Amino acid sequence: MKLFERGKIGKLEIKNRICMAPMLTMLNEPIEVSRWTQRDVDFYAARAKGGVGLVIATNASTSRKWEKSFGAATINSKRCIRWLNDVAEACRDYGAKVCIQLTVGLGRIQEIDYSQPHGGLISCSSLPSFWDPSITTRELTIDEIEEMVRDYEYSCGIIAQSGIDAIEIHAHQGYLLDQFTTAIWNKRTDKYGGDLDGRLRFGMELIAAARRSVGPDFPIIYRYGLTHYFEGGRTIEEGLEIARRLEAAGVDALDIDCGAYESNNRAQPPTTQPPGCMADLAKLAKEVVNIPVIAGGKLGYPELAERILKEGEADFVSMGRSLLADPDWPNKVKEGRPEDIIPCTGCHEGCLKRVLEGKHISCAVNPSCGWEQGSMIYAADRRKKVLVVGGGPAGMEAARVAALRGHKVTLWEKTYALGGNLIPASVPDFKRDYKLLLDYLTTQIKKLGIATRFGIEVTPEKVKKMNPDVVFIATGARAIIPEITGVEEGIEKGRVVLAADVLLGKKEVGESVIIIGAGMVGSEIALYLAQKGKKVTAVECYDALRDMYWVNAKDLKEKLDAAKVNILTHTNVLEITEDGLVIRTDGGETKTLKSQNIVLAVGLEPITDLADALVGELPEVYAIGDCVESRQILNAFWEAFRTARLI
Repeated sequence: MKLFERGKIGKLEIKNRICMAPMLTMLNEPIEVSRWTQRDVDFYAARAKGGVGLVIATNASTSRKWEKSFGAATINSKRCIRWLNDVAEACRDYGAKVCIQLTVGLGRIQEIDYSQPHGGLISCSSLPSFWDPSITTRELTIDEIEEMVRDYEYSCGIIAQSGIDAIEIHAHQGYLLDQFTTAIWNKRTDKYGGDLDGRLRFGMELIAAARRSVGPDFPIIYRYGLTHYFEGGRTIEEGLEIARRLEAAGVDALDIDCGAYESNNRAQPPTTQPPGCMADLAKLAKEVVNIPVIAGGKLGYPELAERILKEGEADFVSMGRSLLADPDWPNKVKEGRPEDIIPCTGCHEGCLKRVLEGKHISCAVNPSCGWEQGSMIYAADRRKKVLVVGGGPAGMEAARVAALRGHKVTLWEKTYALGGNLIPASVPDFKRDYKLLLDYLTTQIKKLGIATRFGIEVTPEKVKKMNPDVVFIATGARAIIPEITGVEEGIEKGRVVLAADVLLGKKEVGESVIIIGAGMVGSEIALYLAQKGKKVTAVECYDALRDMYWVNAKDLKEKLDAAKVNILTHTNVLEITEDGLVIRTDGGETKTLKSQNIVLAVGLEPITDLADALVGELPEVYAIGDCVESRQILNAFWEAFRTARLI
């Protein structure tokens, strides 16, 4: 496979064409110390052990002078050589090379310190903060820019001395260097502003400074967005011209990305973005330069990654969250075991959301991520008889982990298929990653030889008769039927249907449909039906998509708008009639919306009967997943994994 052919960036030989993308981890010490810890070492070593050729480690800063609260490590002293070398040596044990992504800061994206003038924010120009437009950044002076260049040169020298193999200049996602490069942000009239030459000057000076520090043979990679995908941002044409100029300036490779915080659903592609959503940009860049190009953007699909390399659209492929979900992705592909890959679902709940909350990075479907040594699965001291009731994601994950520990596991499922609510959730094409997750879990249950019984109505008496040492209750949740006048009659006559029944093909709907509920489930089924040509209106009493992470919600909202789905927020449902739905709008107006069918998507309620009956009746009874409370996939996986790991 092309994926596993050796490659070169400058004079650096890399064992394969798979790169780990840089991601802020928050695993390092707090800002006062600002260095990597053993958890960082374990985090990167796990991906190196998993077969990655080049680990591009999270963006480090050069100084704490400019942005005090920035959550990255700082490389500003020879004392940093020790912890940098720890990562280099740990990854080298597995044949991986290590690159440090080095940044000059966040600028207008920085966390605001309201106690400081301008909120403590700096930028190329006076700009509104992304997080609070009422706060305006302070424009950096020429002397300060020149000081930043000197700091950068010094930090690059430390990196080269530490045993690290390469440097990546971070000029992406609307952060400080990108702000300098882009006309919508850079309003300077001195030598660092104006035309493209002026706007690129800061970046070119950083390249020259890095080269002076590390010498001619040390690889320098430049990461930037070929386009920003928002009005006034960088165009593809300008992005390609930048690529040409970067090659002429002597960088050894281009790491092609896209987007900014204004278009973060492009920069951090969620579930609803398609596989390989940035690959076309890497291909365009490769057509105008001769240096290696690294492609990114949802490339955790082996056949897709291989095709991009084989067809010459890029020289390397970069993966971020796919390697959070499964650090062994490369080895599993190489060994011909793609069915064993834990797929990233693009939910952002365990990675980006946690990091921006100030927590360490992890993964919704891989609770070990970021705590590699502290959450290892060990063989149990005593083999126990374990019963798992419920074959949804929580039940299957608990069964998987318990079996890996050597316990004798039996799984009982009420229906005749594993998956629970993950089955309807994975039906739409834009939820393909959840179908991969469902396939992964069911495959592991089979491979581990877990005894599975279907069509069994589980009662407390049956559980007690089996007399297990441990019981996991994972009975999930059922759809809520709201107390609305006419709802029961509507269900009886088939005009009112449940979202899951529509997704599973159990119920058909007409050409005009009203969805009651515009949270994640309601909005997803609205898009699903609109893409099938239905005329869809969604009614929500609160804000739409309030239960989704904002990046995911932004992308789904764009797709709903493109599909012409009408969403009525802060609207109360009064009655379901033969003609449709009687509502009261936010302005107090009462009116009837006509439709052929009404779909209920107002949430789920936990099924607690069995857990309530068994807790205290047997030695070890654990309720996990949606039967505790209807939440995200992260909660199901984490509760199952963490509990089963310790029984």
